[in-house]
Amino acid sequence: MVSLALATAGVAGFLAPTPATAVVVGGYACPGYSTIDDAVPLSAVMKDTFIWSKFKATKVGDGKGNINWKANPYKNPSWYMWLHSLRWIGQGITAASNGDKAALAHVTAIAKDWVKDNPYSWKANPAAHEATMHRTNVLICLRQAVLTNLKVTKLPASYAWLDTALINHAKFMTANWGGQGNHGTDESIALFGVGCTLNNATYRKTAHDRLNKAITTSIDAQGATNEQSTGYAQFNYSLWGRAAKALQDCGVDPGKTISARRALLATFIAHATTPLGTIQQIGDTEYVKTSNIPGTPIEYAASLGKTGTPPKDRVKIYSAGYVFGRSGWGSATTPYTSESAYSLRFGPKRVLHGHSDHTSITYQARGRDILVGTGYAGYSNAAWRAWLVGPSANNVMTTPKLADTNPITKLTRSSVRAGADFYEMSDAPAAGVSRTRAVLVLSKPDVVVTLDRATAKTAQQFQTLWHLPSDQRATVSGRGAAVAKATGDNTRTVLIQLPYKGALPAGATQVKTGQTNPIQGWHFPHITTRKAAPTVIFGRSGKSATILSLIVPVRANGQVTYKTRMSGTTYVVDLTVDGTKVSFGVTGGGSLVRMS
Repeated sequence: MVSLALATAGVAGFLAPTPATAVVVGGYACPGYSTIDDAVPLSAVMKDTFIWSKFKATKVGDGKGNINWKANPYKNPSWYMWLHSLRWIGQGITAASNGDKAALAHVTAIAKDWVKDNPYSWKANPAAHEATMHRTNVLICLRQAVLTNLKVTKLPASYAWLDTALINHAKFMTANWGGQGNHGTDESIALFGVGCTLNNATYRKTAHDRLNKAITTSIDAQGATNEQSTGYAQFNYSLWGRAAKALQDCGVDPGKTISARRALLATFIAHATTPLGTIQQIGDTEYVKTSNIPGTPIEYAASLGKTGTPPKDRVKIYSAGYVFGRSGWGSATTPYTSESAYSLRFGPKRVLHGHSDHTSITYQARGRDILVGTGYAGYSNAAWRAWLVGPSANNVMTTPKLADTNPITKLTRSSVRAGADFYEMSDAPAAGVSRTRAVLVLSKPDVVVTLDRATAKTAQQFQTLWHLPSDQRATVSGRGAAVAKATGDNTRTVLIQLPYKGALPAGATQVKTGQTNPIQGWHFPHITTRKAAPTVIFGRSGKSATILSLIVPVRANGQVTYKTRMSGTTYVVDLTVDGTKVSFGVTGGGSLVRMS
């Protein structure tokens, strides 16, 4: 045997290149079915019944493996894609691997029916196209189940169609690479799997070269992914672990880069984890618990500080466009879950799974979500997708009537101090509009202060939006404030628009909940779940606007009061939060500073 573990000339740490004449060492393990099969028991597979997410179980075949591959009763692209992925027949393949002859016959019939009804090339069918990498792995798993069930080492002639199908899938992925995002990486792993399974050096080399090219783009030198989604950051951590294992199992040395970049990504995920143990909901991200990865920085965050070691930094700024900060990682006097945490977004234009969320804030304090991201609804409804991706679904200052320019946003200033973290970001969010946001995050007491300033060539309705959790109900309290609280909760959130740069106009504060025209006031914890949630709107009109906001989580019966004064050119706010006093100032240059 010839080992594929060769040194890389001139690029230390990168994956070793695969020689075109190499012989496979080891094998490609069936990677499983990504939990899609969890909802589809063997009994359902044997009846050609497909089950996914919260949709009703649907009989998609005649019970003999003859499937209607055009079925899409819910008109949902994700449902349709997972049907074509074949991952739903996983429990049938598992049963076949364990000796079940009937299961082998049935899953073989389903897979063969897909091949017959969807001849190469299937690019005209978006679902079949999207599912290619997933289906490739299922076909590899089926091939392994055939060998195990029949107790043979060579595929019988009656299954020649299966190897032909794998070759066609490899050809498709070779010609239609998804690039240096998670899709392309998933495809490269599957392509490598075909090369390993069929001992095809060309497929192995193509896949290996693509992984080499993708790793440093997919995970940058600080550990941030190019997906612009914290949820996909979690997925990429697992994905690149699969890539390394696939290479190793087939006798290829993964090199040092994958493990080094995954270690950096683990730190990113730890910083992106809230004191509630959830991932900050940024970009196309569902509301989920952070997956605990023992032995990494993620372990401490995901275990709520019970095990593992916390990252060394309290605040981490990523040039890819993220700030993750917190009051602390927990101590003998302050449990991890009692700390406050926040995220900010800036950076490059929106791509892949990102949203138009630049300058947006998410925030947790007092053991609960205070300011939330509005979530991810998949791709089934264009109107909801457009809203969720757009600025109006984020905690930003926006101009509703002007088209989003998908701007590059600069982090122009930052200062991290105990009890007072300051940032300033600027961009041009719409045609003819410039915007600057200053943010001051305080602890002891927990308060977020934002100063939004914008100018436009024409008069606009400027709005600073604050999206609140769906369990809360919000009410306006005078021109400059709103209060939000969940029934029976020991925390309420007081939101104040201070009368900075002039008195507040009538209607300066509004609350929108569950509005559909235009869409506002919603939260998607999961792609198939939509909940009405309050959005507090601080508004000003004109060719320019300045909005100074306070977000104050406080005990349910705690009082929040403030007084303002001038100290030279600094506008000072003396704030009392449930008996705790703090003062901050807005300097003449627009900085926010803690003064006591």
